[in-house]
Amino acid sequence: MSVLPLVFTSGWASGINAYAVVLLLGIFGATGLSDEVPEALQRPDVLTAAGVLFLIEAVADKIPYVDTAWDSVHTVIRPVTGAVVAALLAGQSGSVPELAAGAVGGSTALVSHLVKAGTRMAVNSSPEPFSNVIVSLAEDLGVAAIITFAIFHPVAAATVAGALLLAGLFLLYFLVSRIRRFLRRRAERRAEKRLAQAVTQRPG
Repeated sequence: MSVLPLVFTSGWASGINAYAVVLLLGIFGATGLSDEVPEALQRPDVLTAAGVLFLIEAVADKIPYVDTAWDSVHTVIRPVTGAVVAALLAGQSGSVPELAAGAVGGSTALVSHLVKAGTRMAVNSSPEPFSNVIVSLAEDLGVAAIITFAIFHPVAAATVAGALLLAGLFLLYFLVSRIRRFLRRRAERRAEKRLAQAVTQRPG
């Protein structure tokens, strides 16, 4: 069977939480639940690093504005992780060229990341912090569920991931006004902070 459905699904999930993808795939491979996982993802040092970074993201991703800063840093990390994981899966399977798999995984992760980051900007425009926690938990549980599902039912999981990606793009389209409001408010806060610093540093 082609590994492409698993590549697509892992790419979608990497755009949301790359560390969870690496951690879950590594655990599935190390415990013998899947033969599709390459040994590089099962190494103890990789699993430890992914676990620590996952815990850090689990906290940062639930704090308003910190989550957006975290997303900005991961604009490169998530797509690269999606591409690397995809290439490793393809190399393990041998059913898809590694370069093609990397392109699919990386591009899917990039689109998924942009949807996640844009949605968070819209969520941050609300005055209360609870929506961030709810959205973050839903993302974490969704990634865990879809990766687990993909290990045993890769084609069905890829179909679900594709539907979620399209739904996210449509949602993002309707949230553009809220995202613009968030960016405007952030720019205003930065301007106010610079003005306050200028006033305090003024002599006399």
